[in-house]
Amino acid sequence: MTKLVSYSKTSKSLIQPLSSLQIDKGGLCVLELIDTPSPALYNHLLKKCTLLGNLKDGKLVHQHFLNSNFNNDLFVHNTILNMYSKCGSLDDARNTFDQMPMKDMVTWTTMITGYSQNDRPQDALDLFLRMLQLPFKPNHFTFSSVFKASATVGNYSFGKQVHGFCFKCGYVSSVFVGSSLLDMYARCGQMKEARCVFDGMVSKNEVSWNVLIAYHARKGEGQEAIHMFWRMQREDFKPTHYTYASVYSACASIGALEQGKWVHAHMIKSGKQLISFIGNTLLDMYAKAGSIQDARKIFDRLVNKDLVSWNSMITGCAQHGLGKEAVRRFQELIRIGIIPNEITFLCVLNACSHSGLMNEGRYYFDLMKKYNVEPEVEHYVTIVDLLGRAGLLDEAKTFIKEMPIEPNAAIWGALLGACRMHKNMELGSFAAERVFKLDPYDSGPHVLLYNIYASSGRWSEAARVRKVMKESGVKKEPACSWVEIENAVHMFVANDDAHPQSKEIKKMWEKISRRIKEMGYIADTTQVLLYVDEQEREAKLQYHSEKLALAFALLRTSPGSIIRIKKNIRVCGDCHTAIKFVSKVARREIIVRDTNRFHHFSDGSCSCGDYW
Repeated sequence: MTKLVSYSKTSKSLIQPLSSLQIDKGGLCVLELIDTPSPALYNHLLKKCTLLGNLKDGKLVHQHFLNSNFNNDLFVHNTILNMYSKCGSLDDARNTFDQMPMKDMVTWTTMITGYSQNDRPQDALDLFLRMLQLPFKPNHFTFSSVFKASATVGNYSFGKQVHGFCFKCGYVSSVFVGSSLLDMYARCGQMKEARCVFDGMVSKNEVSWNVLIAYHARKGEGQEAIHMFWRMQREDFKPTHYTYASVYSACASIGALEQGKWVHAHMIKSGKQLISFIGNTLLDMYAKAGSIQDARKIFDRLVNKDLVSWNSMITGCAQHGLGKEAVRRFQELIRIGIIPNEITFLCVLNACSHSGLMNEGRYYFDLMKKYNVEPEVEHYVTIVDLLGRAGLLDEAKTFIKEMPIEPNAAIWGALLGACRMHKNMELGSFAAERVFKLDPYDSGPHVLLYNIYASSGRWSEAARVRKVMKESGVKKEPACSWVEIENAVHMFVANDDAHPQSKEIKKMWEKISRRIKEMGYIADTTQVLLYVDEQEREAKLQYHSEKLALAFALLRTSPGSIIRIKKNIRVCGDCHTAIKFVSKVARREIIVRDTNRFHHFSDGSCSCGDYW
């Protein structure tokens, strides 16, 4: 007669024979008892426990197996080991591994893979080295897990040695191994080696493409990521949601709006849905690439707006100088019951800082206590910046003194930037000395202090700063601007003669310069931080990188179209004034993104209100 027994309730059944075990998602084990179980049955039940993540019942089956006549069956032992690893119970897995009477290559690979996939990469590498001392030859699963572990710990040299061993074993042609090897080199920052692995892969899949595109996008090689995306299309591979997310990030990083729009259109045609994380990256792309209008459209179309969506939208408003809109959206977020986090507060504080919303900034900083959000150093930086931009330099200094945390280089740097803006040499020198001690190799603070002295005619002090920079090996980042025309990015530096159309570009600027001077533009020669005469100062201003980029855009774009320019440092005051005049003369909307924010120039004015 057949009898049913519940393992979840009766421990005695562990020593009884079993024929079948029905395991549901609720965790109930039901045994139908007959004379003798089999290794195949144990294996079936263990795999089902693994599939359901049912560790409790899996342990019961394991114990029953150990009390059976098949407790030396290597195949079942390996299945038990895999169950513990897949369920994240690494200590149980290791105990099983150590107590196994026999081990084969599957055993070692399963344990190494378990460590690699459960955030214990060093254990995976140590076990791999121990395995190599025995007569076992790694397979493609072993190598893949070891490359993943090497990437996680950032052990490039070890990974490279394993790569050589993998080559000798004949597994580098495996797409599975190749993708893991590619990921390892990319995560260790070795993009040249990663590209060599990719180009040498006989078989590629979507994972291979996604890995390379993602790491180009993350490591500041946005244009290369976009190029790889189009190459992926030509070679007949279908992009996934992760591909699109990486490409949107790449477009955002270099401000490639038109290319971003093309990729967006491609995604729509492919039938991919605007799921949450894709919508957020697309929103971020439009905001960072200069189209806050398109960012708003994406935000409004999102069916499920999570906190990341709101943070991205508030950040976009802050970057475009729309402080009041950022505040409105923050208030709406609170009204509908979404709890802000530290990033949300940082976003709204940045918006207040960039728009001079002093009272709002102070209010939201105090509001953090209500939501149990502890201010971090970035929040303190925004308040120093808020006070400093408003000219409240002494209050900013007092705020730093009374902070409950030790001020870092970024906090003193914010004060130094405000001193540069308001030409306060004494406090600027005080802040600069503290930045130099905390971060001696950052060129930014040295340049700011130099600017403070030079703009006030204190050339001996300015020269001393230059000398310190030279002796310390600190180099100023060269200013450059770039503009996207017909899906190609054109880059310029000051007095640039490298561009094929450099003569036409300079002639165009000279023509525009004459017209804006007739309208009242006067070159701000205080922006030339060199000890030269007035005539030479004005000449130095003529061919700044953003002016060359603007002149080129006027040459190559149709009348009335929007011009978008990116710059790697803060736009200079003279160029800011000149571009305001150009927007009126040329009847163009000109959008300039510098390291601080977006400037929307139109009809002779800028969205920043000359507050940046």
